[in-house]
Amino acid sequence: MMAMSGAFYGGMEEAPDQLTIETPEQVAIRFPVAGIGSRFLAVLADSLIQTAGAIVLGLLLFLIYASAPRTADAVIHKLGDKWLIAAIIFLYFLLYWGYFTLFEAFWNGQTPGKKLCKLRVIRDCGRQITFFESMTRNFLRGVDWMPGMYAVGVITMLCNRQNKRLGDLAAGTLVIHERAMESPMWSGIAERTITASVFAPEPVQPAIGPPLVDLPADAVARLSADDLNVIDRFFARAIDIDLERRAQLSAQLAQQMTAKLGMEMPADVSPERLLESMAHILRSIRR
Repeated sequence: MMAMSGAFYGGMEEAPDQLTIETPEQVAIRFPVAGIGSRFLAVLADSLIQTAGAIVLGLLLFLIYASAPRTADAVIHKLGDKWLIAAIIFLYFLLYWGYFTLFEAFWNGQTPGKKLCKLRVIRDCGRQITFFESMTRNFLRGVDWMPGMYAVGVITMLCNRQNKRLGDLAAGTLVIHERAMESPMWSGIAERTITASVFAPEPVQPAIGPPLVDLPADAVARLSADDLNVIDRFFARAIDIDLERRAQLSAQLAQQMTAKLGMEMPADVSPERLLESMAHILRSIRR
């Protein structure tokens, strides 16, 4: 489980609009927290979609009711009216609460409005939200709305550094900007993007530069799939780490991996190059 780091990272104070999370590998990831303006635009877009959906559903219900056969029995007629009212209330609830809950739970923390504004809901630990967190944060959406135009939610957001409304505080979630970053040099010439909310980083590719280190395959085979994942995640996040901290982490990680291989750290090879070589050989073995 990821844990939130302190207010300082790499000798620099955490920016007010950023959340820094430190992974078990002691690699820090910075998430740009979404502000009131961008979240308002996302809610506005979602509200327009909901309004359009409500109009369509209202017309369908009206057509169904108008085309239904009439009966002379007043009791049955009144019962039909009650069922129509119940259906309208249920569909409104589903459209208002279910829209946000289901989209955020099963669409990677995004609604259409959030996707349009490049926002995403995540858990405080940096992982993807579950149905439970989505349900909790959206149950309190009505409270955040009171007395109108999300007044309670806006006041709550202004009172904390992470711009959380009441629903976020109760569910342990926050809204972040999706952030595109340039690919590190070892990833090859082709460009790719890594968002701050990626939870399964792409495998590291051999670097352009000095050749990979020749390591005994039987020794590298002692490393597990979890070790390979740790190496991949280090390289996927290295672009967000300052150079001094990155050198420390790569040396520490390389020391751990060479200890598992039962060998000493080569003095003439950089730790990052050694890690790339291990990942390349281990991936070849597993193929």
